[in-house]
Formats: sequence, C-alpha cells, structure tokens
Amino acid sequence: MPVKASTGLPHDQGSYVASTGANRREDAYDHAAPGCLRTMRLRRREAAALPVDPLGISAMAIMRLWCLAMNMHVSKPAPLAGRAAGIGQSLPRKEDATLVRGEGRYTDDLSLDGQLYAAFVRSPHAHGVIRSIETADAAAMKGVVAIYTAQDLAGQGYGALKCAVDLPNRDGSAMRKPVRHALTADKVRFVGDPVAMVVARTVQQARDAAEAVSLDIDVLPAVTSAEAALAPDASELFDDVPGNLVLDYHFGDAGKVAAAFAEAAHVARLRIVNNRIIVNPIEPRAAIGSYDRKTKRYTLHAPSQGAFGMRNNLAAAMGVPQDRMHLITGHVGGSFGMKSAVFPEYVVLLHAARMLKKPVKWADQRSESFVSDHHGRDMVFDAELALDASGRFLATRFTGFGNMGGYLSQPGPLMATLNIGKNSVGMYRTPLVEVQTRCAVTNTVPIAAYRGAGRPEGNYFMERLIDTAAREMGIDRAVIRRRNLIAPAQLPWKTPIGTVYDSGDFPALFARALEAADWKGYRARERASRKAGKLRGRGIGCYLEVTAPPGNEMGGIHFEADGTVTIVTGTLDYGQGHWTPFAQVLTSQLGVPFDRIRLVQGDSDRLIAGGGTGGSKSIMASGSAIIEASERVIEKGKLLSAHVLEAAVADIEFTDGRFAIAGTDRSIGIMELARKLQAGLSLPDDLPGTLDVDHIFKAAPSAYPNGCHIAEVEIDPDTGHVEIASYVMVNDFGVLVNPMIVEGQLHGGVVQGIGQALCEMTSYDEDGQLRTGSYMDYAMPRAADVPFFTFISEGVPTRTNPVGAKGCGEAGCAGSLPSVMNAVVDALAPHGVRHIDMPATPQAIWRAIHAKA
Repeated sequence: MPVKASTGLPHDQGSYVASTGANRREDAYDHAAPGCLRTMRLRRREAAALPVDPLGISAMAIMRLWCLAMNMHVSKPAPLAGRAAGIGQSLPRKEDATLVRGEGRYTDDLSLDGQLYAAFVRSPHAHGVIRSIETADAAAMKGVVAIYTAQDLAGQGYGALKCAVDLPNRDGSAMRKPVRHALTADKVRFVGDPVAMVVARTVQQARDAAEAVSLDIDVLPAVTSAEAALAPDASELFDDVPGNLVLDYHFGDAGKVAAAFAEAAHVARLRIVNNRIIVNPIEPRAAIGSYDRKTKRYTLHAPSQGAFGMRNNLAAAMGVPQDRMHLITGHVGGSFGMKSAVFPEYVVLLHAARMLKKPVKWADQRSESFVSDHHGRDMVFDAELALDASGRFLATRFTGFGNMGGYLSQPGPLMATLNIGKNSVGMYRTPLVEVQTRCAVTNTVPIAAYRGAGRPEGNYFMERLIDTAAREMGIDRAVIRRRNLIAPAQLPWKTPIGTVYDSGDFPALFARALEAADWKGYRARERASRKAGKLRGRGIGCYLEVTAPPGNEMGGIHFEADGTVTIVTGTLDYGQGHWTPFAQVLTSQLGVPFDRIRLVQGDSDRLIAGGGTGGSKSIMASGSAIIEASERVIEKGKLLSAHVLEAAVADIEFTDGRFAIAGTDRSIGIMELARKLQAGLSLPDDLPGTLDVDHIFKAAPSAYPNGCHIAEVEIDPDTGHVEIASYVMVNDFGVLVNPMIVEGQLHGGVVQGIGQALCEMTSYDEDGQLRTGSYMDYAMPRAADVPFFTFISEGVPTRTNPVGAKGCGEAGCAGSLPSVMNAVVDALAPHGVRHIDMPATPQAIWRAIHAKA
C-alpha cells in the first residue's frame, strides 16, 4: 500500500534506543552507511520492480532489509566525540536501528490496563441538518459500554476547537471564526464530520455498534470549492458566516501596484490551481485518553509535533488548567503538519475516560483517515507579473480563493494569505507585491498545514509566472531569473512584505545549478528524446522560504547516573532524525561522547517550554537551545572544576570536553566531573550541586533557506506518461549539522512535490462525496516514479541563530513543484500548451496535447 512514510522518536530515547527513517519510501537509502550508498543507488531501479507484500512493505523498505542482510549498514558507530562527531559530519542516524528491528512504539502499539475501545460515527452527507441520532439499537449490542453525542458533552465546560490565526479583513474588521465543538450538534458540514462516539470492550464491538447508530439528516446542497461557496445563491454552512466568507484578506498598496502594471511593458497572467492533497502519513492517527480521579488530571497518548504546545491547546479545549493535562507522544509515523492539531476525537476520548473511569483507546482506519485527517493546499489564484521591456520585475499581484473546508483548522487561512505573500517574493528584486485572498468554508474536509504550509504554494505561483513571462517575451528562462536576482552586496535586503534577508549568494547558487544540470548541453538531449519519439522539457524552480520563527524552545542537558547525557527538547521528531544532529551539536559544544547522548522528547511533563516541530525550524530552535544550554553548563563547570582543581575560576579554560588550569597540564574531563558530582562530591554552599541545565532559548527571527532545482522530463505523447529524466538541486541551508540527513530530507520533500505535481488528485462530486477516498482512486508516487537526485550544498551561514542553520525540512516541496511543472509545460510547448494544472496526470497531458491538435 503506497503511503507517505515518516517516522519519529519515542519520548525517551534512552528507553527505546533509536528510531528509523527506513519505512519512509524516499529515505530507504538516504541514511544508509556511506559505503553502501552507491550500491543502493545502482539497485534502486530493481527495487521499483519488487512486489509489495500484503503487509504493505514498500519496495524501498525491502531494499533497506536487503542492504542490512548484506551487512552494508553501520550497526553501531565507534565512540566519537568533539569534532569527529560534531557539526558538519555525515554520521549514520542513531534513530535507525529500533524500527528496522520492529521495535518502534507508536500510539496504537500501546495498551493501558482495563482500557476500552472507541469508534466514531461520522456523517455520510456533506451538508445537512441533524434531526435525530438513534442509538438504542447500538447501545443494546454486545460489549457496548457507552455512546456519546454532542448532548452528552454539553455543559461540561469544554471549549471550542479554535483557529489560532487572527487576520483582519481588508476593511479592518475581524475575520469570522465559526465555532467547532468536538461532536457536531446541529448540522453536519462535510462527509466524515464526527457525530457520535461508541465505547465498547473490543475494537470490533465498537466498530460494529457505530455502524448500527442511525442518523436522520435533512440533506442540504453542498459546495466544494471556495468560488462556489462564495456564489450569491450558495448554501451557507454557518448562520454567523454570511455568504460563507470567513476572511477577505488584502496586503499591499493597491494604487502603487496598479500604477506599476499600467506602466509595464509586459504583463504575464496565469490562473493557477494548487491542488488539494490528502496527507497520508504511514501511521494513521490514534489516541488513548485516561483520567486520574485523585489528581483530577487528564493524560492523552497521541501523535503530535510537539507535546508542550499541543498540551496547552488540548487543555484549553477541555476547559482545564494546563497543569491538569499531560500529553505523551511516542514514535510518530509521519505528520507533514497534519498531526500538530488538537482533533475533535481527542476531546471525546478524554471525556469518556473521565466518565467511565477507564482508559479509552481509538485508532483510525485508513479509509476513515481520508475523511477525518486535515487535508492540505487547495487554493486558486489569478497570478500576474508586471515587467519592464528588459524583463525586470516591477510588481506581482495574486488574487484568489482559499478553501478552508467545513471548519477552520488551527492555522486556518494562514497558508492562503500571509504565507503566499511572504514566499512569492523569492530571491528576486520585486519592488511591489499585492495579495488578495477570499477564504471560504466549504463542505469538504478542513484544510491545514501540509509540508511547507503556503510556502511551496506562493513559490509555485511566482515561478510559473516567470516561465510564462520569459516565453511570452522571448527571453531565456535562466537569463530572466539571473537579471532579477538579489546580489550579495545588496544584503541585507528588505522585501515589500517586510521580511529582511540576512545572508546568501543567489547568483552563485543559481550559476552552480545551471552548471550541474548541464543547461548548455540540453539541446543534444532534446534531440535524442525527439528521435526516440518523446517530448523533452526542462524546468527551473528557484525558491526562498521564510521559515517559521524558532520561538521559545527548551534545551535541557542532564548528566545521568549511568554515565549518559540526556538532551530534553520541546521539538519532536516524526521522521526528520533529530536525535543524531542534536547529539552532534552537544558533542561539538561539550565534547560529550556521541554514543552516550540520549534524547527525551514528547512528554509535556518533562518540558518547561516548547514550540514543537514545524516550519523547518527544529535545528534553529532546539540546536540553538542546546548551544545556549551548553554555555551555561560550561559556566557551572568552571565554578565546580575550579573547586576540584583548587584554582581560581578565572584561570579555568574549557576545551574539547576538559576543564583545565590555563598554562598547566592539570585538568578534569566534563564526564569525570559529572561522575564526581553523582558520587556526592563535597561542595561549599555557594556552588551548584550539578551540571544539569534546563534552559529556554528565546525567540529569534526567521531564517531564509533558498535554492534552485532543475528538472528534465520526457513525455510519451501517445500515453501522456511523464518520466523525470534528471533532477538537480543546489540549496543554501546555511550550516549543515549532518549533511546526509539534510539530503534525506530533500529527497523526501522532492518526492512529495513530484506526487503533487504528477499524480495526487483529490476529487469531490457535486454532493460533496469524496471520489478519491482510497488508494484505488488516490494515486501516490512510488519508487519507480522517483529519479536519481543530484544534491549540492552552497551554504552561507545565517546570522539569525547560534547554529547558523536555515532549516531544510520543506524546501524539497518548494523547489520541486515549479521545476517539474515548468519542465512539463516546456515539453508540451511545441503542441501549443501554455499551462497545465497539477496534477499533470497522463490523462490530463494527453488531453492537453490533443485539445491543441
């Protein structure tokens, strides 16, 4: 079964040893030992032809096991510390061993004593008024313990599931935020809207009883697109959201932009669809709710992207103080933004646990997740670019619609508004930007963040416009981009959006990408493709992302009695491989042995702060927190070592893990000092009794990862099939803590971009029924669809955080969408095709060719 795969770490890596990226299809060889990478690449095509077994093991996972069987994986690195294991080294991931051995602990792997099981009753209709919910037959079934509806939750003091974004309408008024409760009481607003929850003694009993619940719903007309929802005669989803419009967003100086367009020598225009995506992480959602009647405290085991922030949001939804909520996250099998939210199921589970005095567990089924997990993207924009006669950019204007789904998610309209504007500017000297977005609720699954969260979308719109303008003006696509790049001497550069780029060398990076892609030698390859009866095209996708601000993040460093050192952080790994680079940062700072470092995450009780993982900020946030915490450890260590060595504190130096008296050979290692403290070293009252530190790194500015991706495609004109013939990416992520892990992140992001560009399509019918509700209808990229990648780093360290890193997790999507689609349009240009929307499926391409013919 093809699923987007990603794995994360348990909340205590000391207990669970490690996690893996092996069941991420695109990462199956990304993190193998360096010695086997070449063989893995040579074998990759064979892997695409391997059968997928009934358990759903992908070809890449099989390849991983093959590599292990051939003794080609480094099982355990030799003890390393300091520079040998520090920042900049491509060390094998500490995370990999556990899940390769099948020892991962996901939420659905957990069971609590006496637990009951839940199943949800969901609306089969996209829009309608609930007349009755008949539960008597279901309640009488074997094993059923309780059935809950919205009526049962009323009066319990629970809060609404809130959108965290507040943006003004263009007239200055507040955006509308329709209320969403855990179970809907009056109306259903999309297929999959939860109406009731059944609790039983077994999973199957709960699911059987859920099917026996009868819903009487007066069906109303459905609207599935933002444009349709905003039509004058459209059926309204909420009484307090007239016309279904939740936000009429505007940014920019409309007068100045209009003047620039009026004076332009050329204006390029495109209507562009950014297609809806179903997230499909390899692990469906699951949760276990429990309640301690003595402490009046809730505990939820659930996948998340950060235990601290989700704990706070969940406490608000339950109407209790934050200290009465405990969130625990173990391994997480992918998220891509989706699992960061407090979903309605979690509230009902905790309610049931309190009422029944027993833990209650629920696990999503894949078919259920298609209509209950948040979706991504789904926006339509009329994009315009004004240029002077030489091809220099004068202004951009984006006017469009954002589909919010049946309710506002936590990020709500953020992706279709602010993030479109911030990330459409790119690495270009564009003087003026205007963004106008009308965001509407529709009878579809709610939209939330999906890998990039508005950044790939904004960049895609801009890069498609640039290619269109170049073709219409007769300017080479590389030349027009080079002509508009910001030069290093112009940094820091303030964009019309207000962001300030601090670092980078965009012209050098762009030149390196053209060279690596053999831009000048393309015509020979094009002739060879034509001779073989194929259409060939090439596409450029430059990008510059505005990452999420790191925010306040915890960096805890604890020296344990067993001789290990524990890092405690509020970010959370759900496949990225945090344990390894975080350990590399720590060993670089303190000289602690790399193989003695553990990672604790995912337990809100262990945290004093935590912004979580998202927006490509983890290494900037947690890495910086670890660096600053290390500085505090060194300060404490100098005080303590001065006492042990009988020297003045001012004479103590710290280098490569040792405190030494300057100018002498007398020293003590940091681990030895920690052992002495553990053994009860006698200390005066004015000295700290431990090296341990719990530190909060304060908010820092965003960083600006950037790059250039160049794709070449071959298209069979008879079938419309697209093959990506080559793919080159040159990226600036600043300091690379672990280059191999960074490359793996890029591979994964590019694969997801290829999926959106070429095959992933979400379709609703006129009644709001999801046509693409299973893998029979929703296509996803497989190993055979993925090209060989050329990965090049041209890093310029940022000055916005102590690590010097810029974040890399979502850049693959940002670069791949435009590079692949620009290549497809280029290949189809001889047939008169000017634009084709994603996904460029074989059917869509065949129709485009023959429509022009």
